[in-house]
Amino acid sequence: MTKTKWTKLAQVSMLALTLCGVAAFAGAPAEAKDVKKLAILTPEDPTDYGWNQQGFDAAKAVAEKMGIEFMPATGLGYGDVHPTLRELADDGASLMIAHASGYNTAAPEIGAEKGVAVAIVDKPDAIKAGEVADYTLSGHEGAYLAGILAAKTSTTKSVGIVVSGEPPSWNSQSAAFAQGVKATDPAVKILYAVIGPAAYADAAGGRRVTESVIGAGADVIFGQGDGATFGMLQAVETTKSTGGGNVWFIDVIGDKTAIDKGHLLSSVVWNLVPVYTAMVEDLKADKFGTKAYSIQLSDDSVQLLKTKNIPDDVWASVNDTRKQIVDGSLKIEPVWEAEKVRALMSSVTDAPAQ
Repeated sequence: MTKTKWTKLAQVSMLALTLCGVAAFAGAPAEAKDVKKLAILTPEDPTDYGWNQQGFDAAKAVAEKMGIEFMPATGLGYGDVHPTLRELADDGASLMIAHASGYNTAAPEIGAEKGVAVAIVDKPDAIKAGEVADYTLSGHEGAYLAGILAAKTSTTKSVGIVVSGEPPSWNSQSAAFAQGVKATDPAVKILYAVIGPAAYADAAGGRRVTESVIGAGADVIFGQGDGATFGMLQAVETTKSTGGGNVWFIDVIGDKTAIDKGHLLSSVVWNLVPVYTAMVEDLKADKFGTKAYSIQLSDDSVQLLKTKNIPDDVWASVNDTRKQIVDGSLKIEPVWEAEKVRALMSSVTDAPAQ
């Protein structure tokens, strides 16, 4: 064979090998990313038995379970967190969970600047494949059950919803609670009061507004407030209902049984471990920022807390409805908009700033 023929044969062989290599690479799955450090930022200390503590505890549990270094940054307040995000990124964070709606602008900015994946809340339109995930969660299915419980518990035929703001997560639970009340007893009034536009840590405001709602007739309070719920609890513990009896409190996200003085009726408890686990797994599989994360009754990532203060027959009735939601025969759709939530209420009070 001549030299020219050998050269042409070699060129054809090299081309074939190259094309085979390209085809093999194209058919291979994306290379898994190495997630070494998990960071979470919370506005308050993780001692509120609620939003901050549940987020912190879940992130810590996921880090331990998956062998990842845990990087918490807590008690940051609701101001500018650009410096903290930048510091965490520089310290090697693989994923930064910005656990407050007030962080949902700063986190994507620093994430893009530093090339670090971030998770935010209350801004689902900001998701970006590989970079930004949103976990605007809704415990509305559990809140609907809480509304049934409240309607069956109230003796004054008035229940109250006290909120520290109107973010989407609070709105969806407020609406579902009201729907559960109305489905159980349309005669029960629902008194809705807002402490302030972002009064999440305002315990004094929580107590003041809750006392006013109790004074207007409510003997069951559904409270959504983070740190503000401690003030709500104080009001419930120290104020009698207009009928002369005890006032009951239904909490959200966490379990305050450890500090209950006999007035905690229940709580719509959130378990964020499945959510954060899915985030880490998605980041490893190059699927981060490509889907929505949710919590629901069906996998117990949302649960209605059973306490000793709930009669067995009432709990059985609530559980019957839970089964209907889980099997799909009863669908509770989330309501995110504040104006639609307010339209469901018997009265609405916007507390003045103090």
